[in-house]
Amino acid sequence: MLLNCHSYYSFKYGTLSVEDLLKEVIAGGFTTIALTDINNTAASLDFGRQCAKFGVRPVVGIDFRNGIEQQYVAIAKNSDGFRELNEFLTLHLHEKRAFLPNAPSFEHACVVYPFISEFRDLKEHEYLGVSPQDLLRLPFTVWKNNQHKLVILQTASFRNKRDYNIHRLLRAIDKNTLLSKLPKSEQADFENQYRSRSELLEIYREYPKIIENTENLLNSCNMEFEFGSNKNKKRFTSSEEEDFELLKREACEGLKYRYDQVTDEILDRLNKELKVIRELSFCSYFLINWDLVKYAMSKGYYHVGRGSGANSLVAYLLRITNVDPVDLDLYFERFINPFRTSPPDFDIDFSWTDRDDVTRYLFDKYGWDRVALLGTFITFNHKSAFREIGKVFGLPDEEITRLQKNPNPAEADEYGKWVIRYSQYIAGFPSHGSIHSSGILIADEPINNYSATELLPKGFPSTQFDMYIAEDLGLHKFDILSQRGLGKIKDTLAIIKQNHGIDIDIHNTKLFMEDVRVKRMLKRGEAIGCFYVESPAMRMLLTKLKAEDYKRLVAASSIIRPGVAKSGMMREYILRFQDENRREEARREIPDLYRILEETYGVMVYQEDVIKVAHYFAGLSLDEADVLRRGMSWKFKQRNEFAKVRDKFFSNCRQKGYADAVVQDIWRQIESFANYAFAKGHSASYAVESFQALYLKAYYPLEYMVATLNNGGGFYSAQLYLHEAVMHGATVKAPCVNRSSWENRIQGRTIWLGFYLLHDLERTIGKNLINERNENGIFTSLRDFVNRFPVSLEQLIVLIRVGAFRFTGKGKKELLWDAHFLLGHSKKIKSEKTLFQTEMKEFKLPDLWKHHLEDAFDEIELLGLSIQSPFELLKDELPSDLKACHLPRLINRYVRIVGFLITRKPTKASNGKIMYFGTWIDLDGHWIDTVHFPPVAKEYPFRGPGCYCIEGKVIVEYGFLSIEVSKMERMQNLSLDDVTK
Repeated sequence: MLLNCHSYYSFKYGTLSVEDLLKEVIAGGFTTIALTDINNTAASLDFGRQCAKFGVRPVVGIDFRNGIEQQYVAIAKNSDGFRELNEFLTLHLHEKRAFLPNAPSFEHACVVYPFISEFRDLKEHEYLGVSPQDLLRLPFTVWKNNQHKLVILQTASFRNKRDYNIHRLLRAIDKNTLLSKLPKSEQADFENQYRSRSELLEIYREYPKIIENTENLLNSCNMEFEFGSNKNKKRFTSSEEEDFELLKREACEGLKYRYDQVTDEILDRLNKELKVIRELSFCSYFLINWDLVKYAMSKGYYHVGRGSGANSLVAYLLRITNVDPVDLDLYFERFINPFRTSPPDFDIDFSWTDRDDVTRYLFDKYGWDRVALLGTFITFNHKSAFREIGKVFGLPDEEITRLQKNPNPAEADEYGKWVIRYSQYIAGFPSHGSIHSSGILIADEPINNYSATELLPKGFPSTQFDMYIAEDLGLHKFDILSQRGLGKIKDTLAIIKQNHGIDIDIHNTKLFMEDVRVKRMLKRGEAIGCFYVESPAMRMLLTKLKAEDYKRLVAASSIIRPGVAKSGMMREYILRFQDENRREEARREIPDLYRILEETYGVMVYQEDVIKVAHYFAGLSLDEADVLRRGMSWKFKQRNEFAKVRDKFFSNCRQKGYADAVVQDIWRQIESFANYAFAKGHSASYAVESFQALYLKAYYPLEYMVATLNNGGGFYSAQLYLHEAVMHGATVKAPCVNRSSWENRIQGRTIWLGFYLLHDLERTIGKNLINERNENGIFTSLRDFVNRFPVSLEQLIVLIRVGAFRFTGKGKKELLWDAHFLLGHSKKIKSEKTLFQTEMKEFKLPDLWKHHLEDAFDEIELLGLSIQSPFELLKDELPSDLKACHLPRLINRYVRIVGFLITRKPTKASNGKIMYFGTWIDLDGHWIDTVHFPPVAKEYPFRGPGCYCIEGKVIVEYGFLSIEVSKMERMQNLSLDDVTK
């Protein structure tokens, strides 16, 4: 008899999870209820899934409200009604329309209006809801003797006083107001509680007709949820048979492009994959990805196909991925196997500039009613829960931060105790809907069959449910991602073509995989700006592994991941790689495990290693092993199927006679890294892109660094990428009104910085300046610029101070005098071109004092970087002229060296205290690496960017040099006052 139930997916209003809601109604004696969250159907499908476990018959609908003012509750009679409600809600969400007081004439849904005393003409599918409070006035209205249209409307949003307090706090958070100032009109009535069936029967005992009407309404609803069956677009062509023939034909065509010689091994693998793909009805899934890639290539877009999809030979032949799974012996069953219950997964990366167009192509081709971006939920975590609850109680920021760090009720005042308690209550609550970072759904039926959609700023609709519900439902997401690494490659190729007239086939992996120069750079970690291999940690790992080949880079790409590193297996892999005796010891200790993981020296490195160990070592079936791999995510751990498989893992290992300590250690490894480690094919895809970037940097370093800067850089600051360009022979010039573009550009070996780097320059000024120069020629003087181009004095000063008028031969101070004379204090001069320009007087100024470091100070202020060396800005003489090139001769000796700080990485030592790894450049611009153990890190902390004098012991581990710091001090920079004295 509950027609209007809210879960906590009535965002910042409801207080119960779907599971808690069902527990409550079961305890209350109900067998049928209607979930009607406010203005969304986010939880409807999960509600339907979980109802089966609780023995409750699900009914779903929507509580349509403007703000929190209820207009009516609509309840779906069946799946057609659910679609109707989703369509109606979608229209209003997309157009940001308010809901009118009267509902439309739904064909397959019932409508329940809030009670009013006056007579209302109700259609066949419409009812009037009577709350317990309304019963008091019912006898005095026209409805007393007209009860055939009355039903029970007990709105249920919370269970008790605590829930009600949570509700009020959520409402205050939603309205961004103090709890004490939350209006009554913005919160629910305390009576809107989950009441038991017996309570409601007692309350309405004098109105049996209303009880009967309510039960009849619920009984008329027959909402069936079908989970698990494939609901993606089932056919790419007109039939599944035609799909298979097309897939087979295109794969065979791909053999000619990919292989000089097609072996029996390749053909056997191809036939095996095609058979499985056909049996599992995934032909259309492959063909949609193939078509997408084909479209992208026709537009000149670059892509990387990664994820477990790179384990497929068919994907390689269709050019969805550039990873050869035969060469790498990739495990196809990680992607698809006959027992796998979850869908396959392609991750396709495009440049950040191309992704939106590729996404729009999918919507246009397969229909805006059948395609949607996948939704997700932003939840209150520990930090945000404390922050939001603290704000509504009126606590100052510093007090909230203190409570976040030390949530101890014994040390808190009264308000602090409330914040701690209720922050714990709402932790994990969904705050609002959002979108998955990359998921796109392409359904066979309209998306509104399953969900309402919300319109995003870029114009694409997104579902109101997340990826877990999509998987339960049987909708397989297409992952379309963006990254700047591909933008770097694309732009580098364009610059090379423009400057050198050369076309490079970057997809020809043979071009760079065996290149000697590329291998040498990789082995030395000379990879600044290169995708995924430029960080200090990766540079260290590549050096220790002597990673000069593709396969070693593939392994490095996965073991650098947090889970593998945290479990200690990254270090173990390095030790076993370096020490053959250690490998043999591992082989003898657990021969069965080593045999399964021989390629990685008995160490679990890739996601599919979890499947292999679970299947071959623990004897789980392939589908059980895959549940184990997927179950390492927090959300899946909550599901019963994961717990069952985990228990079977241990019981099988005991039956096989493995020692408990061995099994526990293997499980620890699985649990610590499986959620973070890459699939081998994913690592291989990253490695291909890394090689592409390395090749371009090896032969066209200046063009590559310009493209890197224009695509937002990478791990490091723009300052370092300019430094890297200088190390490769570039001359870097500050922006110039006659030579610069909006982005950085290269001319010969000269890099002209772009106007976009000027923080205070308006984008329209920069763009219009370039247009004026292109249309009417270069500027001949400051006066010519002012005559031709409308600009405010403020914007002109920015250009003068950065040196954009140095072509005039005048100093900045002279130009600033001229600018003030020409523009005075006007906000903007209206430059109107006429046949006759009034000649302005020229003034002869005396020589004005100038210091060569003034330009550096202006650059730092205006660009956030300096073209000059940071060592030139030091106030005192250098305490040491030692350089990185001297360190190999000083191993185990104490040294003093000056370095410019690039980055630092905090981590925890074995005792739990903070330590750091530092990365620097020396006087010649080469790398220095440092280790700061906790005592030194505490006594000699990092004090911001700049140059430091570093003292410590030179150490080496497997060819990687670093300094174990014993003392460190930041050196003082010159100030403007120092240079003007």
